Order: sequence, then structure tokens, then C-alpha cells
Amino acid sequence: MKRILVLLVVFFALPVSAQPGESRKAPAAGVPAGVRDVSYKEISWEALVPKNWDPAKRFRNMDLAALDDGDRRAMKLLDMLKEEWDNAPIDPSLDGRKVKIPGFVVPLEEEGRAVTEFLLVPYFGACIHVPPPPANQIIHVISAKPIKNLRVMDAVWVSGELKAARYSKQTPMGMGAAGYQINSTVVIAYKEPARRRH
Repeated sequence: MKRILVLLVVFFALPVSAQPGESRKAPAAGVPAGVRDVSYKEISWEALVPKNWDPAKRFRNMDLAALDDGDRRAMKLLDMLKEEWDNAPIDPSLDGRKVKIPGFVVPLEEEGRAVTEFLLVPYFGACIHVPPPPANQIIHVISAKPIKNLRVMDAVWVSGELKAARYSKQTPMGMGAAGYQINSTVVIAYKEPARRRH
């Protein structure tokens, strides 16, 4: 199969939300152990995407199967796709809300062995093994204090004030473009919610 077609299929097939029970996506929502502060409202990744945004709209009438890897049109199309996702719209009405959300860590800044800044992403491997999610599915997290023992792709809960603020930075894994930012007050390891017995 052509590499360009595979990349485009992956691009359009990537999730923009957390689904429970699927290992490569964000952990299922639930009450994180040790965090009882009800002032933070739990949100899903879907809440970050404006309802009227259609990331595929620009590309619907293109014959993707006709493009070869070496085709200049294919390279141009990939650049257009990246631009579309890097500039994905955000929801300004979320600005200033106190939220908690689960996701996976992509470290940006470290002090010794402690992380002070990271990208929070909705599924395992985002920004590393697969094309990054759209900017409205990446949160730039700045921790109030350095977090020890936090590694790439650790699953965490983040609680803090959400800002509708764009951010981009060159990382060891590539360019990180986020549509939101959280100045975090709490970052804890994710634990699966206890299942009720029937």
C-alpha cells in the first residue's frame, strides 16, 4: 500500500476523544484517587472541540488514492493537513474554567529528574509514534512545582485552570502545537475507577 495513503488514512482516523477500554486512547473518565476538590469539573476531550469544526472538509473532493509517495501534490497535501490540525479551532468559552482531565504525558521541560512542563494528549503514542492530534486535542501543562518520576506516556489526571491559549514549541519528538493551556495545581497518576459489582 502506498505510504502517503496510509498517512492520510491515519490522519483522518485518529480519535479526537477518549474512549474507555481502548488501550491507545486516554483513560476512561472517573474520580481520581486522592483528589476530592469538587471545584474542578471533569471534562472530556470532546468538550475541547468546537461543535461546528470539520477537519476533513477541505479535503473531501480530493482523490487521495491517486497520489504516490514521491508526488509533489502528496507532499503539499501533507503540509496542508498539518497546517489544518496545527490551526484547529479552540473554544474560547472554556477560558478560565477549573477543570480536571485524564491523558498522557509528553514532557517538554525538566529540572533534573522532575518535569515542570508537558503536553497532555488524549491517546497513547500521540506526538511520538503517530501524527500528533489537532491542536484542540493537545493541552500545554505548566506545573506549579516540579513533578518527580513522570515519564513519557504516563497516564495522569491534571486539574487546574484551563486557558484557551495557543502554544507551539519544537520538542525532541517534533513540533508540539497546543490549543489550550493549564496552569496546573494537581497532577496525579491515573488510576482506573473501581468497577461496580452487579
